[in-house]
Amino acid sequence: MITSRVLKTLARTLSTAVRSTPELVGTAPPHRCYIFLHAPQPPSEYPAKYATPTQRALLLRTAKWGGSVNFAWSEDQASVPARAPGEEDKQEYHLTAFTSPRGKLEATVSMENVDEVGEQLRAHAEAIDGVSGATPVNSDDVHLYVCTHGARDCRCGDTGGAVAQAIRDELYKRRNSNPSDPSTRIKLAEVAHVGGHKYALVASILLKSDRSRAMLDMQQTSSCILTENGEVEPTDVPEILDAILALPVRPLNPDEIPTCPRNWRGRMGLSKDEQIQLFQQTYS
Repeated sequence: MITSRVLKTLARTLSTAVRSTPELVGTAPPHRCYIFLHAPQPPSEYPAKYATPTQRALLLRTAKWGGSVNFAWSEDQASVPARAPGEEDKQEYHLTAFTSPRGKLEATVSMENVDEVGEQLRAHAEAIDGVSGATPVNSDDVHLYVCTHGARDCRCGDTGGAVAQAIRDELYKRRNSNPSDPSTRIKLAEVAHVGGHKYALVASILLKSDRSRAMLDMQQTSSCILTENGEVEPTDVPEILDAILALPVRPLNPDEIPTCPRNWRGRMGLSKDEQIQLFQQTYS
């Protein structure tokens, strides 16, 4: 049962009472497809600027049509062990990609098949039929990606790391007490620097199986529920998860009301001007 506290939280979080377009709106890097390479090590271990041959090659092939490539790490997601020093060009990655038209897609990429995978991702982003090799996935999971790349931004290492650990602990507690708890829908991963270095970030992806669509909204470091000073504390995590799980399951469209308006940076599939226009139309 949803408590009155959670209902009040949802009302506050999704409230349309926003005075004007905040500085954050439109700062999400424009992209049509977000691609997460499953890294064998967490972002807390990355140097300030982290790249690999396969990641650079995939970015070169996807950036021209709106693809964005990042690293993601989770204890629960499959990853290929890291190659020995000097063999980075032989590294293979499992990947998870999200687009608005077709939702979630999974594949495996290396330098040997990067051209083929790049074409598969383009077809997925542009809803082109007849291109095979990757696996579309129907799901109503909620994916939470938290930036914990502390070498690039100390806020991500400190606040992001604490929030990610608090989410992990809360999910474990709920699932340990009830293996069928609704929180099993929530998938958590840590990511490297997202873009727009002025802003630390928590990105949430909401996936529904109805039309295999995906909606990715980027938030400043705070996820969905804000404290008085606009930041998320680890103690807020139970309330955050309750609010996420209380959201209705239904098909998602690019013009959905922005989630968490006080911290909303933008949405996958929309240009900067379209993000600003959507926000102004919703909250004017």
